[in-house]
Parts: sequence; C-alpha cells; structure tokens
Amino acid sequence: MHDLYLHFDQVFFEKTRLSMMTLLFKEKCVSYNRFKKIIGGTDGSIYTHLKKLLEASYIQKKKELVGESAHTIYSLTRKGEKTFQEYMQFLETVIQNYKKGG
Repeated sequence: MHDLYLHFDQVFFEKTRLSMMTLLFKEKCVSYNRFKKIIGGTDGSIYTHLKKLLEASYIQKKKELVGESAHTIYSLTRKGEKTFQEYMQFLETVIQNYKKGG
C-alpha cells in the first residue's frame, strides 16, 4: 500500500495542480480565466502551476479567438488523463483498505 503513495510525482500531487487536473478531467477544456476564477491566486501563481503541468506533459494549451480577444484554453494530454485515472484508482484502493480496517 505504501508504494501507492510514491507512485505520483510532486508536480501532479501538489494541491493546486491536483485541483487544476481535477477541473480539467471534469470539464475537458478550461480557460486561463476560469482557472483564476475557481482556484484563485495571482496571475503569476496560476501561470507557474500551469507551466509545471505543461512541462510535465500532463496538459496542453491552445489559443482561441473569442470575439476580438485571444483566450488560452487548457486540456489534459493522454498522459495527464491516464495519470488522473490512476490517481482515482489509487483513491479507490485507499477507501477500500480503510473500509476493510487496513
């Protein structure tokens, strides 16, 4: 069981980035402004967390024109989706072990 805790890297397992991954898994595509609205924090903080997820290849970004302004939209990569699903399985294992008294 202890090995499960070591399975996820520090990029994925950091609380703000995990929140971002959860939001992306739920909504499929999320704009920078939506992240900022939901997660809070400064532009620099949001950007830094997104950059780490991009560098780890958990997410990808693209620019979209909305009216006359460009918006940056983020989505999970295959690696990001797989890692998130593994995380969900990890949580299920933890819950099952807890229910069994372990």
